[in-house]
Amino acid sequence: MATPSEVYRRFGETCDVASLSGHVALAVSRSDPALQVLAAAPGRARRPAALLAALHDLAVAGRAPALAAAYAAGDGPAAAAAAVAVLLRDSGAVLATAARRAPCGDETGRWAALYPVVAAAAHRTGAARIGLVDVARPAALNLVVDRVCVRYDDGTVLGDPASTVQRSASVVGGHGVPSRPVPEVVARVGVDPDPLDVGDPDDGRWLRACVPPDAAGAAARLDQEIALAAAVPRSLVRGDPVDLLSEAVGGVPAGVLPVVTTTWVLSRWTPERRRDFLRRLEVEAHRRPLAWVSVEGVGVAPGVPTFGDRPASGHSILGVTVPDGSTLRSEAVGRCWRRGRQLAWLADR
Repeated sequence: MATPSEVYRRFGETCDVASLSGHVALAVSRSDPALQVLAAAPGRARRPAALLAALHDLAVAGRAPALAAAYAAGDGPAAAAAAVAVLLRDSGAVLATAARRAPCGDETGRWAALYPVVAAAAHRTGAARIGLVDVARPAALNLVVDRVCVRYDDGTVLGDPASTVQRSASVVGGHGVPSRPVPEVVARVGVDPDPLDVGDPDDGRWLRACVPPDAAGAAARLDQEIALAAAVPRSLVRGDPVDLLSEAVGGVPAGVLPVVTTTWVLSRWTPERRRDFLRRLEVEAHRRPLAWVSVEGVGVAPGVPTFGDRPASGHSILGVTVPDGSTLRSEAVGRCWRRGRQLAWLADR
């Protein structure tokens, strides 16, 4: 089993040793006093991603001014020294946050890939109103997909042109992205083991703290999306997304099509758990019509065709699963790269 020093050294090297996060992780790995603090901490609090985010959270909250200043200046050595000092001085606060909070990856919305697929699901079912059910994304930013604006380099513009969130993407291949809009969204439900309420200052700050401190562009985009999402009513279901899928879908009024969305989350699950998720969808589909929109790696979304592509091919498949009589029918409608910033639409319009 790797020692804490080895774990933090490897994490720092994975981050890039020249990054601020890399400097901090390597400093922790080399500090005997810091390692002694970690040795006495609960296992969850020792996770490098959680600990670094907890340190960043204190800086964002104004409780670690020297660390905040080093981050703002992009000064890796100063950030490393300040982070170790904060960990030693405020170990209780740092470790309590790291133990309580789940570290988040890139939670920004996957709008360019998601918008046309949600619209396709509604079109294939003839739905005039939908309810969005976002699965296993703590901040559930996908729930405001209809409120953003996406501009594709083929001239297609989807969403609200006046939105405060403007994103762009490129289109490759012979098909343009369909220009049909997402219909009226009347319900927004997120389901996750540890959901974040973006309207809550502490939750919003934690989400920002999980962004690397030298990723200013990503932080600015996230701030825009948090502000947009915080202004839109939603409900959050806390717990296992598979076990509580029925409860989440039940948050969509009768007569409205639930559209369940998964975006790069199923790869974190075992194959059996993915199949359990599909079986739960099928159970719900027997009770009421619903659709499932998936943006997942090749072969990750169960039942979604792959165009014959090999797994781990470096791109993802856009999938639409809709009712077909008493069963569900899955269709692959496109591919995307770079988390949706490049897209190939391959289905009939």
